[in-house]
Amino acid sequence: MQTTSKNNSTSTSVSVLMINAQGIMLSVLGHDYFLSYNRIPWMQDAPIRSVLNVQMCGPEAIEWPDLDVDLEIESLQHPERYPLVIKRNALDFVEA
Repeated sequence: MQTTSKNNSTSTSVSVLMINAQGIMLSVLGHDYFLSYNRIPWMQDAPIRSVLNVQMCGPEAIEWPDLDVDLEIESLQHPERYPLVIKRNALDFVEA
């Protein structure tokens, strides 16, 4: 699925090129990126329809609205600058 939007007379787009057992290949603003499930594990078991429903979220990010996932385009360009970190807060440890 490809989504195109107009932004100050320039065309910006994002599309899923491929989904396989290792991850997802995206085309964003004319550049291709492979997102490994090691990096985005929450998308590994996502329905294909939801993965294909990707769109631009402003000029600097993409989003999967069905999955409540968004990524900055810079994190695709420079993944080493964005380590996957799970942050915990006090509510995670509330006992029933």
